[in-house]
Amino acid sequence: MKNNLLQRQPLAIVAAGTLIVGVIAFVAFGHQGKAAAAEASASTGPNFIRQGTRITIPQHSPLRSRVVVQAVASLDATHALELPAQVEADPGRTINILPPVAGKVLELKVGLGDHVRKGQLLLVMTSGDFAQATSDLQKARDTLQLTKRVLERQRGVQQAGAGAAKDLEQSESTYVQAQAEFARADTRLKSLSAGGASAADSGGQRLNLVAPSSGSITALSIGAGQSANDPNAVLMTIANLDNVWITASVPENMLASVKKGQAVNISLPAYPGEKFRGNVAFVSDVLQADTRRALVRISVPNGDGKFKPNMFANAAFAVAQDAAPVVPPSALLMNNENTTVFVEVAPWTFERRTIETGNQEDGSVRIQKGLLAGERVVVKGGVLLND
Repeated sequence: MKNNLLQRQPLAIVAAGTLIVGVIAFVAFGHQGKAAAAEASASTGPNFIRQGTRITIPQHSPLRSRVVVQAVASLDATHALELPAQVEADPGRTINILPPVAGKVLELKVGLGDHVRKGQLLLVMTSGDFAQATSDLQKARDTLQLTKRVLERQRGVQQAGAGAAKDLEQSESTYVQAQAEFARADTRLKSLSAGGASAADSGGQRLNLVAPSSGSITALSIGAGQSANDPNAVLMTIANLDNVWITASVPENMLASVKKGQAVNISLPAYPGEKFRGNVAFVSDVLQADTRRALVRISVPNGDGKFKPNMFANAAFAVAQDAAPVVPPSALLMNNENTTVFVEVAPWTFERRTIETGNQEDGSVRIQKGLLAGERVVVKGGVLLND
């Protein structure tokens, strides 16, 4: 029996040791659980705290790594005022060919779009009025020559002492009248030929119209065999396109920003990616009544012929601006109907502020009201602070 008691004592000691180890393990596990719970509680805290109008991002909030704050910059660069425009021929280099007299077109020597040189034959026509003017000049020239010879003979007779004074006076008067008639007939014929016309034969039955300047035929309204009885009807138009105009319509409220001589950047849908430069040559003094816009023409060299009349274009005017605060577009947030930004009023504490925006250029938005240069605003992640 004694031996039995000795055998049971180690078992009791083992059981007691196991109990003590279990208690120690339980206590240790309890402390670790509390620490884990505290850590979990800290990680699952609020992303931001709202106190009245202010929003604070706590130290352990994940928003601190997602919200970017930046100082408001100031920009005084020029603003590009872009307006639709159209290519036009320079009116100062455009000539309308009119019939100098009524007649009929016998031959048409050019076609629409042709390039012509100065003095090149455009068309041949016949005209009774032109033939009459040519005949009148020939008669006046012959009469002038005759009266001149009569006057010279009469002077010779007078010097010889055999002629009467009244005969000399009569001859002088007749010669003066012949001079006047010749001058009238010559002026009449020259006026008919002032637009580039000339007689094709000695009888003056055929009238040649030649180009008064080099250029392109941009309009043609006559054909061979057609009568040209209206002296005010344009037969064709010759435009010199070595220099063209880009015409833009500027709204009334922007007219003060456009000045004569101002540089303009031009782009055309016909040549994507290409930029051209010109200068304002003309600003209309009168607004168009239907659009309330003023015509502004930009002079552009066109030696390579890229600009063609009636092409569409875009004209960008460089408009000077006062210095103003600018922010990236990502900083702007819509709050109902207002544009707002989050302004940092203390480290990681923000307030929503309503602003007024202006033009957007070079990746920045000009602020007209509500912000000052140097203030710090949320430029990225501001949407995370919305309710």
